[in-house]
Amino acid sequence: MQIAIERKPLEQVETGALIVPVFEGHKEERFGAPALTESGEVAGKPLELTLVHRPTGMAAQRVLLAGAGKVEKFGTAELRKLVAAAVRFLNGKSIKSAALALDGAAANSDFTMAAVEGAILGDFEPDRYKTGNDKKSMERFLVAAPEGSASLDTAAECGKILAESQNFTRDMVNEPANRMTPTKMAEAARQMSAETGLECEVLDRDRMAELKMFSLLGVAQGSAEPPALIVIRYKPAQPDGKSHLGLVGKGVTFDTGGISIKPADGMEKMKYDMAGGAAMIGAMRALAQLKPAIPVTAFIPCVENMPGSRAQRPGDIVTAMSGKSIEVINTDAEGRLILADALAYARQQGCTHLVDAATLTGAIVVALGHLNVGLFSNNDLMRDRVLSAAKAEGERMWAMPLDDDYKEYLKSAFADMANVGGRWGGAITAAMFLKEFAEETPWVHLDIAGTAWLDDAKPYMAKGPTGLPVRTLVRLAMEWKD
Repeated sequence: MQIAIERKPLEQVETGALIVPVFEGHKEERFGAPALTESGEVAGKPLELTLVHRPTGMAAQRVLLAGAGKVEKFGTAELRKLVAAAVRFLNGKSIKSAALALDGAAANSDFTMAAVEGAILGDFEPDRYKTGNDKKSMERFLVAAPEGSASLDTAAECGKILAESQNFTRDMVNEPANRMTPTKMAEAARQMSAETGLECEVLDRDRMAELKMFSLLGVAQGSAEPPALIVIRYKPAQPDGKSHLGLVGKGVTFDTGGISIKPADGMEKMKYDMAGGAAMIGAMRALAQLKPAIPVTAFIPCVENMPGSRAQRPGDIVTAMSGKSIEVINTDAEGRLILADALAYARQQGCTHLVDAATLTGAIVVALGHLNVGLFSNNDLMRDRVLSAAKAEGERMWAMPLDDDYKEYLKSAFADMANVGGRWGGAITAAMFLKEFAEETPWVHLDIAGTAWLDDAKPYMAKGPTGLPVRTLVRLAMEWKD
């Protein structure tokens, strides 16, 4: 999609459709809106869309009156959704170009960035493997700002980088498991790194065995596909401070549950179990171009969890890289087993702060539904850093408890700990398991099981992968201060 800033009076902006936000209780006097407002057709309710054809005195072929809700509640997150919904609506009518009218104080960098993100995110469709010729996509998107407004080009470019990186993640997550194996995921990471100037290393089974990553390798042993531990490094030209941020993402390219096999109903969705790892790769893609002052390294352990003849069994005991022994009670609690070794390796590689993201538990969906990411942390300052970044990006997260008493649920008579803690507090005990491998390093765990995938399309987003939490991770790194 071509992105540009247009500094002309709105009447002179040439485009297929001019998107005009309309607020509840604020009468829009232009573009034929007064009559529509009086009739009740346009009320300004969130994401209410009304298309006006051949508006008088306008170079634009159409005006799209887009409901923005209450003006006091309207921010960048709401604008991002509004623009995305507008683009999806216009795509449905085969309109190839659009412009957003940014007036007054809204013509600033934050709103420009959000608008561009919304346009690119809304344009995404998970239809790569459809063979028809009826695919519809926006070709050109403009931000129409008043003459004399501040330069918005940098903001537009940043928004483009962020949204394209989020869509890069969505594309990866959307790949079927026969096309996105651990090996293919490593190849995608290598290609992205080569294109953006990042360092990429892939640890194979033998190297992981040398490092004693037997928690990770135990999950992989049931599959004919070899495991891979992807390591992507960004090094700033002049590091500012002593911090080194580590991003750890679960990369289970398909999860059958192993011997503790999942029900058949809905198992096809388990291609998304590498969404946390894909988010880390997408975040690194953006950071390579935006260049934060802090070093950032991503660690993505990639496996298939299959019930092959060599698969680990319930009751098996494995020893993690850290030296802790683990009784595997349930082979479907595999994500924490691979993350355990990745977290330990990230610490060994010098990371001073850690964030992991994983489609880890169904329990977090029971607790928070599909609206909030479950956030767990061993450090209040680190928790607040991530929550602040998430709020700024409109990626909703909710801080969950991680009291030491929950460790009691993970007790094992035969090993240092069990990999599951029973029915109660499942998302919390999973996070408590990971905490044992983060140890004293400031760490945040993001359980994205309920938010990494949309089961039904929204007006502003297609069904399928969402790309969370790419934007939060990027903002965290870009705004990092020691």
